[in-house]
Formats: sequence, C-alpha cells, structure tokens
Amino acid sequence: MNDWLIYRGKRMPHDEIGRLPAPPSWRTFHGGPLVDPPSEQDVSLERRLGALSRATTYRASDDEVDLVNAALYLRRPLLVTGKPGTGKSTLAYSVAYELGLGNVLKWPITSRSARDEGLCLYDAIARLQDASRVAQGDRQRRDVAGPNADGAHFRSGRGSVDQQDIGAYIRLGPLGTALLPYQRPRVLLIDELDKSDIDLPNDLLTIFEDGQYEVRELFRIADQLPEATVRTHDGDRVVIHRGLVQCNAFPLVIITSNGERDFPPAFMRRCLKLHIDVPGPKRLLEIVEAHLGPEKAEQSKNMVEKFIELRDGGELATDQLLNAIYLMFNEAWPEGKGGLVEKVLHYIDRNAG
Repeated sequence: MNDWLIYRGKRMPHDEIGRLPAPPSWRTFHGGPLVDPPSEQDVSLERRLGALSRATTYRASDDEVDLVNAALYLRRPLLVTGKPGTGKSTLAYSVAYELGLGNVLKWPITSRSARDEGLCLYDAIARLQDASRVAQGDRQRRDVAGPNADGAHFRSGRGSVDQQDIGAYIRLGPLGTALLPYQRPRVLLIDELDKSDIDLPNDLLTIFEDGQYEVRELFRIADQLPEATVRTHDGDRVVIHRGLVQCNAFPLVIITSNGERDFPPAFMRRCLKLHIDVPGPKRLLEIVEAHLGPEKAEQSKNMVEKFIELRDGGELATDQLLNAIYLMFNEAWPEGKGGLVEKVLHYIDRNAG
C-alpha cells in the first residue's frame, strides 16, 4: 500500500524520486535542452536558522506525506496553511533533503513582492555604469594614441559592453530558477504568500499553468543574441535560448500562509491544500525527542503539559517549547532562573507589556 509513496517523511535520503511516474497529459512540459542539476547541497544550510537540522528532524504526519506525494504526482502547487511555528516552511526542506533535490529555492514574500522579482532581476544600472566606464577608458586611450589612431580598435575592443554581455547583468530569481528545464523537480518555497499585494496570487496563475516565462531583456534581442548565459538563484550559470525558459519537470511548489487572508478561487483551484494543526502532546514529545534526544523528551513531559496549557490562552510556537527545554537542561543553566523560562514562552499574538 506504501509503494505509491515517493516522499515518506522518514528523514532518510533516498532516490525514490526516480520512480515518479509521468505526469498527467494536462501537466506535461517539454522544456529543454536539459540543464545540469544544481550544485551540491549548500552546507551553509546548517548555519541558516538550522534549516538542514530541521529537515533531518522534521516529523511529517500522514496527511503531510499524502499531500506532498499528491502534489508530486499531479505537478500542482501545495498551499500549506497553519499557525506560525507549526512547521509549514520546514516541510519544504524535509522534502528536498529526503529526495535529494538540492537546495530549497526560497522566495520570502513581503507586501512589495512582485512576480518579476521572483522570475529574474536585470541590473540595468550596473550595466550602464560599466558601459560608461568602458567608454571613458576608450576616450582616454584615444587621447593618448592621438588623432591619427584607428578608432575601430576602440569601438570593438575586448572591454566593450554590448549585447553579448547582457547575460552578466541578469540573475534568475527563485521562481525563475525552479522553472529551468531540470530533469528532476526543484523544491520552491513561496513563504507567507498572505503577506503579498492582492494581485500577486493571480499573477502567478499563468506561470503555474504554462510552466514557462520570458526573460524580456533577452527575448527582445533573440534574433541578434539567440543564446545568453545568466546566473541562477543558486549562483550556477545556465544558457537561456531565445529568451524563453520552460520547465521540463514541474517543481514542487510549497506555498505557505498563516491564514491572514483568503486567496482568489482561480488560484485555489490550481493548488492542493494542506492544513497543519498545532501539534498535540504525543507529537510534541516526538519533536522534542527528534531534536534533543529520548532522555530529554522523557524529562520534559511536565513542560510539554505546561506549554499546552499556556497555548490555550494564546499563540505559542513549537520553537519556543524547544528553546525552553534546551535552557532547562543545559548544564550551565543556573538554579533559580525558572522565571526566564516563563519569559521564553511569551505569547506571539500579543503586544509586549
């Protein structure tokens, strides 16, 4: 009965992604030529808010495992809702780690985020500054050479900034990188979409449906420059053909929301939806055990009960429980500091004071 599972939520890397069957006909993409897989997983993940540590200790529920696999099979975005601190974004890291899909491409959303920002960024100012410096250098060399020098040498010099150089000023965003024609899907985390401008969810619809986009700066000069090398969000270099990017393997798109707003029906129709409830006593102890070991979990039962009791009066995140338990059982923890643990477990939905 478990043979259909690609992602199992067991926190052990494997190559089961190779068993993922072909997509349904209405979600098939043929982007190419295929690009190289991303560089080796970035060890700095361990230093970025413990992302790798959380991926290896994350306890996925049966619902989470089922919905992730449904999203993989159907090539559909997965909208994950729930209160802060329930592990919505960590789910993306767990999937990428277990299935060996490289670094998570994270796009943190703010009220100013726009679709183009997620696709690619063109540094026109840097290009203009470089062109100005090159032109100034040409003028200086021409002045030194004198009026009889051949001006063609300067117009076609190696340092000139022209269309051939434009790719150096383009960097693909996390969404744009996820849609490159990789043989295996990338994991794209669109974090806290409910913070966005009201138009962004609708702006993403065409991208999710078509699995492709134009790099405008390259598309408009495709006849003069059919190929251009640009940087990805990972820092790798890829060749863009005729200014068009189309995916081959649709990425696993995990979109998180804290439930601060509703999304348009057209957007919801294109997504699968997963709601992560706040963890109960059993799961909290499992989380403590995964992070701090079975001995600490056994000794923390009273703290877990107290945490649940406090949580009934306001919002508390699971991270806060882990912080409190870590302080309680740290060997350097002085006696008489129990009140500090209380302060660590402060409500996150109330103003201080």
